[in-house]
Amino acid sequence: MENVHIRYEGDLFLTGLALLFIALKLCGVIHWSWLWVLSPLWIPFGLIVIFILVILVCKIIKKGLTKQK
Repeated sequence: MENVHIRYEGDLFLTGLALLFIALKLCGVIHWSWLWVLSPLWIPFGLIVIFILVILVCKIIKKGLTKQK
């Protein structure tokens, strides 16, 4: 059996984008807040947290509905 390597290129893209934003900020090309300069790093994690919270709330609601029957 041959080994299959799957590479997630979205991670590489976001890291590169963050490094580009940091370089532009340090060179004075952009005058954004550091919050937005670093956004390629924290937005994906925020989306994951929101997704997990939605799943947990749905499970809690489903569990509550099954107890009422």
